[in-house]
Amino acid sequence: MESLRAQDPQVYDAVLSESRRQGTQLEMIASENFVSRAVLEALGTTLTNKYAEGLPSKRYYGGCEFVDQVEELARERAKHLFDADHANVQPHSGAQANMAGYFAFLKPGDKILGMNLSHGGHLTHGSPVNFSGRMYEVVAYGVNEGDGRIDYDALRDVALKERPDMIVAGASAYPRIIDFEAFGEVARECGAVLMADIAHIAGLVATGHHPSPVPHADVVTTTTHKTLRGPRGGLILSREEHGRIIDKTVFPGIQGGPLMHVIAAKAVALGEALEPEFASYSARVVENAAALAQVLIDRGVRLVSGGTDNHLLLVDLRDRDLTGKDAEEALEAAGITVNKNTIPGEQRSPFVTSGLRVGTAALTTRGLGVSEMASIGGWMADVLSAPGDRSLIRTIRAHVTDLCDAYPLYPEVAAPPVA
Repeated sequence: MESLRAQDPQVYDAVLSESRRQGTQLEMIASENFVSRAVLEALGTTLTNKYAEGLPSKRYYGGCEFVDQVEELARERAKHLFDADHANVQPHSGAQANMAGYFAFLKPGDKILGMNLSHGGHLTHGSPVNFSGRMYEVVAYGVNEGDGRIDYDALRDVALKERPDMIVAGASAYPRIIDFEAFGEVARECGAVLMADIAHIAGLVATGHHPSPVPHADVVTTTTHKTLRGPRGGLILSREEHGRIIDKTVFPGIQGGPLMHVIAAKAVALGEALEPEFASYSARVVENAAALAQVLIDRGVRLVSGGTDNHLLLVDLRDRDLTGKDAEEALEAAGITVNKNTIPGEQRSPFVTSGLRVGTAALTTRGLGVSEMASIGGWMADVLSAPGDRSLIRTIRAHVTDLCDAYPLYPEVAAPPVA
């Protein structure tokens, strides 16, 4: 980064500081991960200079022969990875992928059935502060507050009563397997389009560690980061019959020029996900999450649904005199980065919350395993039991520093330049 250092030392210092932060803390936000050096390099290529509105071989600009190759690689790899008929790799984010899914099948004012935000849904699944809740009539399904799992009988009841035009299956904070086949049966019974949002579990779906929605859904959306371990961006999969309307909705419907450097990075990440090592990685992510959950349970920490089947778990703090906001801050002081999160039955503001969301994808990428999860779970339990104990937090921070030093992250990026 020597050119950046010379040209703009303020931005350089901020980037360097962030690199050091990532390297010296335990990143346990469930929606974050660490990309490979190859993905980082692809993001910094000259493809950022190229306008390429349209699709490969159907561009509105000249000079697209090489970006066509890159986008075609990304599309074909996505289809192969998820066994899908059609793929569009242009959405700038998961939210825009969802927007394209809505716009392709719905009119303003149509009805969607999405997961309750406080039960684990996402803003784009019908929250009133989001475009999805402002443009469409929204009804919600959720989990059984007793066991923290989706109540599929209640889902069917509300679907048959409300007759939504679209059902959205997926979550941003749900620690259990989602039964996409059951969602498909309900959607067909009530005549709804089924959109599956697998932003959190895409990497697990790709490797068979979570059932795939592709055989059951009309359209599948995802981010390309999180468990897929690619650059920040979106991706849409669909049946062949819906491919044309999806493509037209992305461009010119909601976006202009695609970010070709990001699409190149998506292609690299999708190629990595097709390698056998990635399947082993996904297995370790799930194994680590289960191990972490068990340690916390053994230490008396309550988890929504009593555990996890995937890469994340939800901590329920309602039995403690502690908010999600305060718990997040105490853990960060100890070098453990998580995020406050609403939980089923939430009574507090989304800015305060009664829970924490914790994930293992990033630490698994870094090389940590079950034995490290045992230590981390113990440290987390200690902090949650005594969040105001500064001496304890300093001690745990020292342990975290030692662990991070044993598993360096991008050392050539975070290291200070040679004078």
